[in-house]
Amino acid sequence: METYDYIVIGAGSAGCAVTRALVDNPENKVLLIEAGPHANRFWVNTPAGMATMFFHKVLNWNFHTEPMPNLQNRRMYWARGKLLGGSSSINGMIYIRGHPKDFDYWRDQGNPGWGYDDLLPYFKKMEHFERRSDEWRGQGGPLWVSDPVVKMPSSFDFIEAANSLQIPVTEDMNGEVHDGVGFMQHTIRDGRRWSAYKAFVKPVEGRPNLTILTEAHVRKITFEGRTATGVEIQHKGQRKRFAAAREVVVSSGAINSAQLLLLSGVGPAAELGRHGIEMVHESPGVGENLQDHFYVHAGWRATEDSSYNRSLRGLRKYWQGFKYLMTHKGYLALGASQVAAFVKSNPGEDYADLQISFRPMTFDFHPSGRMVVESFPGVGASVYPTRPKGRGRITLRSADPMEKAVCDPNFMSNEDDNIALMRGFRIMRQIVNAEPMARRILGEELPGPLVQTDEEIFGYMRSHGATPQHTVGTCKMGRDAMAVVDERLRVRGLDRLRVIDASIMPQLTSGNTNSPSIVIGVKGGDMLCADKMPRRPVPSL
Repeated sequence: METYDYIVIGAGSAGCAVTRALVDNPENKVLLIEAGPHANRFWVNTPAGMATMFFHKVLNWNFHTEPMPNLQNRRMYWARGKLLGGSSSINGMIYIRGHPKDFDYWRDQGNPGWGYDDLLPYFKKMEHFERRSDEWRGQGGPLWVSDPVVKMPSSFDFIEAANSLQIPVTEDMNGEVHDGVGFMQHTIRDGRRWSAYKAFVKPVEGRPNLTILTEAHVRKITFEGRTATGVEIQHKGQRKRFAAAREVVVSSGAINSAQLLLLSGVGPAAELGRHGIEMVHESPGVGENLQDHFYVHAGWRATEDSSYNRSLRGLRKYWQGFKYLMTHKGYLALGASQVAAFVKSNPGEDYADLQISFRPMTFDFHPSGRMVVESFPGVGASVYPTRPKGRGRITLRSADPMEKAVCDPNFMSNEDDNIALMRGFRIMRQIVNAEPMARRILGEELPGPLVQTDEEIFGYMRSHGATPQHTVGTCKMGRDAMAVVDERLRVRGLDRLRVIDASIMPQLTSGNTNSPSIVIGVKGGDMLCADKMPRRPVPSL
């Protein structure tokens, strides 16, 4: 049986950062296991390629939720990356840290070392912010962060319209002032997607102390008593085992990390017993506390110069393709959205609890699953409560590790969330209908002017509400009975096992979750190195 000091399960946003921290010490022998293939593909590296990644049958886990009664029994689609880089290789590349008070909340839930002041050095260390470095921003780190290469006139007008409604302009929502309206930043470098894989792992993948195993599905974590000893995997039709002399690190994301712990005998006793899985350690919080943002979208017909829809259709799209190939600029080099507004649903909120995102283009889903740019000039916007109170769960469908978990996000189950979303929808409309944005609008296409009352908006939420796939929380960090890991990200009650990814978040952050997922990996890797466990004796077979 091959032995490594550390086995990292999952080469996603956090797992790549963890791996880099471990590999930078040449004394560590590291195995990085990824269920999907390599990420070296044209459409992965091209920002506009996110549209082709959304339903990709090889590079995407293609999760679906269970039917949800609150959403007319709809099943929600959850795209998650299944390749080196994980979801950072297929997402919209939006880089938002979150509000400082998000992390102070984590700290105050019994997690010392996780407040904003604790994390700020890690945020700065991990990034290269193209524009500058200062008290809040870093340069020289591996993760490239840039402004949109093309800023559309309608984006400027959206910002001005929001400001006319007393929403302050923030020049850098990842800097001193998070709340307000301003241009988003993206993990794009010189017109190319800059995933966690490209930032952290690719520069060191040739080092002799790193082994990367792709297209390998981890079946379970192995234990001797309460000590994690390694993993059992499925690779090319064969089962194999690898031993970990120091620690096993689970970085598989909020869905797969919880599922893997359950399959390995770590979780609620009733859930393990239901599937005949031998219990290693009872941890009632595994799979609980599932959180995701839930949004509603609106679309408007707009003037020709407000949208780049037509530039991505017909013969014009070939010109854009040629331009991108020659210069790595143009519309194919843009991230998912251009502008974000962080606002309060009511004045009593301590800080903004809504995110409104604006994009100067619109699209629809083709029956084949492709995202198709609409034929008319259009602009779109969406809104969601940033810190929802509703909670869901991840459970097992069976004891078969090759079968996907049961995903139940329990959307629209909390009245406060529903009220906040309805208020956010009205604020979003107010911004678009305010000058100078209003002069660009020719008519509302979705949901249309007939949707006005609270009852009608609520019905639209039920029938059209969707998710940006910001799943977190299923192995939460803390000290209460439902906490799965402690503040060092060690699984409570077990030895030599940590979970380091978005599943450890006690609560969602205010904004897109890729940046905080990566910082969890950076800090978690630092903890592994600082805590350096002695090598345990590993018997040879």
